[in-house]
Amino acid sequence: MKALQSQRIGGPETLVIAEAPDPIPAGGEVRIAVHACAINYPDVLIIEDKYQFHPQRPFSPGVEISGVVEAIAADVTDFTPGQRVMASIGWGGLAQRAVASAAKCSAIPDSMPFDDAAAFQVTYGTAYHALVDRAALARGETLLVLGASGGVGIAAIELGCALGAKVVAGVSSPEKGQIAKERGASEVVVYSKAPADSKSLAAQFKAACPGGADVIFDPIGGGYAEPALRSVAWGGRHLVIGFAAGIPAPPWNLALLKGCAIVGVFWGAWLERFPERHRYNMAELITLYLRGAIRPLVSERFPLARGGEAIRRLADRMAVGKLVVMIDAN
Repeated sequence: MKALQSQRIGGPETLVIAEAPDPIPAGGEVRIAVHACAINYPDVLIIEDKYQFHPQRPFSPGVEISGVVEAIAADVTDFTPGQRVMASIGWGGLAQRAVASAAKCSAIPDSMPFDDAAAFQVTYGTAYHALVDRAALARGETLLVLGASGGVGIAAIELGCALGAKVVAGVSSPEKGQIAKERGASEVVVYSKAPADSKSLAAQFKAACPGGADVIFDPIGGGYAEPALRSVAWGGRHLVIGFAAGIPAPPWNLALLKGCAIVGVFWGAWLERFPERHRYNMAELITLYLRGAIRPLVSERFPLARGGEAIRRLADRMAVGKLVVMIDAN
């Protein structure tokens, strides 16, 4: 099979197309003929050996795929060859074939195209777990979403609206703000890509969230975390999703003064521990998709040979919505 491989430590420009052996499903696994692979921030980190996992080279990045089941291990009973599925995997998605744990696969409806399916499970799964399982977001509460034009940010906007919250979007340009409004945000805060004045940005967040933000959805971190935390309501929840702008060091006295909770969200580790709850969440999300309440914004599609370009665009924070690599599985 063809695969886009990391053969040495480096950025997206070091990835190369190579021939690789077809993977063989082990116990509890299925092999998928990959039709689409969405790009996520772990793909940026793993090829530079900055992620928490360090696979042996050569390997293919790609943690979120969709396609058709080709083969199953003897102990797999939930899926059959020929079934359309989406799956989250540790790596290996930027290839014509990949193996996935059956517990991390979900069947996809016939009406869901492969690019939507590839862009669905990680972003919406993360956002739903964060807002429902970790924050218990309630109808009428105010939700502040940072990085609101990215894939997981858009998912948080849509799900926040579906749950009855008022959604405020934080973005880095007016154009991205328009996208956030089209997805349901009622207010937009436009900030710079490198905030220099924490208190000024906090004032912007507070103005957009009268009474404070009950829940902050933060996949950005860096210099945005402290201003957001300053705008949290009493008893609010600051959800730590990721660190696209770096790992922050907010003053912990803010948590005391606000009576708030700083809540870690590690969706991948959670679904390992609670696979049945994950299946329930995915069923709920598919229902919302079929109702038209949520839908991934796939802004760009790339062939496999240009998968490194997609990773670079995400690394440079140039992506809007989801970037998807379309793969010829033959």
